[in-house]
Amino acid sequence: MKTSGNTILITGGASGIGRELAERFQAQGNTVIIAGRRRDRLDAVTEANPGMVGHVLDVEDKAGIEAFAATVIAAHPDLNVLINNAGIMQFEDLTRSRDLSDAEAMVTTNLLGPIRLTNALIDHLATRPDGAVINVSSGLAFVPLVSTPTYSATKAAIHSYTISLRDALKGKVEVIELVPPAVQTELTPGQSTREGYMPLGDFMDEVMTLFATQPTPPEILVKRVGFLRFADSEKRFDQTLATVNDVADKARAAQH
Repeated sequence: MKTSGNTILITGGASGIGRELAERFQAQGNTVIIAGRRRDRLDAVTEANPGMVGHVLDVEDKAGIEAFAATVIAAHPDLNVLINNAGIMQFEDLTRSRDLSDAEAMVTTNLLGPIRLTNALIDHLATRPDGAVINVSSGLAFVPLVSTPTYSATKAAIHSYTISLRDALKGKVEVIELVPPAVQTELTPGQSTREGYMPLGDFMDEVMTLFATQPTPPEILVKRVGFLRFADSEKRFDQTLATVNDVADKARAAQH
């Protein structure tokens, strides 16, 4: 992936990793479009970053995604990079029957959202020079957090889908997976200050260095996420599962 001269669309671009990606890619000489559900948050980011453009998008809205794609292509015909970053994470209790609306929302946002938006844009991206799709998964795709089972499962599915997408689009569109570890963002309440989570700035410094590597790795893996990414291949999955869940539970408990 080239690092400048792109027109990049980033979903979930008003906060956290999405905002950092937007600001850093813009600083490298890219045209950046951010998308998110709330106009006020988008406006706050674009006002702080002159030249950046914001579009409202609810990735849970199937029909809305198609309309959004048509609008963005018309307004930004040079669009050549899609970053599927929008996601939600909810804690769940699997030990009892419950309302599954939170689980269903995570599947729709985290899995169907990227599939639908990629589908809506792929014909256009395939015509553009240096076209690329970047899917943001998670270290939890490889070792799940028991308290966030549906989130972990959607990220495992995104990892698998990205592998298929990469092979199908070989020679047409570059497909990259960005795999964050636990990062200090507001993905869940209190996470931005949670002990043991990777500071967002440190994470992004390492990510942008990896994006600058030529050729760009098919998986953007900061050093910290290797503990999760390679747990199975290094034959320490059960130990890693226990450790990760114990550390996460203690970190959350310390904040309450």
